[in-house]
Order: sequence, then structure tokens, then C-alpha cells
Amino acid sequence: MKTTSRTVEGVEILSLQGKITIGSGDVQLRDLIAQCLNDGKTNILLDMSGVSTIDSSGIGELVGSFTTVTNRGGRLKLLHLPGKVSDLLQVTQLITVFEVHENEAAAVASFK
Repeated sequence: MKTTSRTVEGVEILSLQGKITIGSGDVQLRDLIAQCLNDGKTNILLDMSGVSTIDSSGIGELVGSFTTVTNRGGRLKLLHLPGKVSDLLQVTQLITVFEVHENEAAAVASFK
């Protein structure tokens, strides 16, 4: 998995590209979130538009990241869910846990 990050109005936007799967993107995602929190960046928006595959470990890591950020007083939201990821979150009913946006400007504004 490849990632790029940028800050917009105090919101750290992490653009994820590739697979979030066991032994690959899951650990990378955990480390990325931990680094953001250690740097004092608690408003995190995950741009999932480039995610091609996610497995149960990836889903578990998303939930774990959400919990970690929330416990540290921050907020984690999702942006641009690909169809497969959206379907998976619907089936597992995790879609009710995450705040999901399709528009970046609206997502950034929702942190205020």
C-alpha cells in the first residue's frame, strides 16, 4: 500500500493506494495512524479512493484505528469508498460506525 498525506484546514488527509490486507497494508495503516497521533494530528480523513482490495485484517485495522483515534480524543472519517469496500462495510454493518463522505470539502468542513 502506498500513502500520501496532506493537511487541509487542520485535517490530516491520508490518501491510500493499493491493498489493505494481512501482512501488508494493515500494519502500514496502523503505523500511519500512530504517527499522525504522535504528531498531534487527531482529525484524520482516510481517502479510500485508491484502495483496490481490503480483507478481514484490513477491516479489523480500520476498526482498530477508529477506536485508537477516538480514545485519543480525535476523529477518523472515511472519504470516497470504492464499491467493494462500501459493500463490505454494509454487509458487516460497520458502515454505521464510520462517518463516510463523498465530497472532500464537505468532509473537511464536518470536522469543525
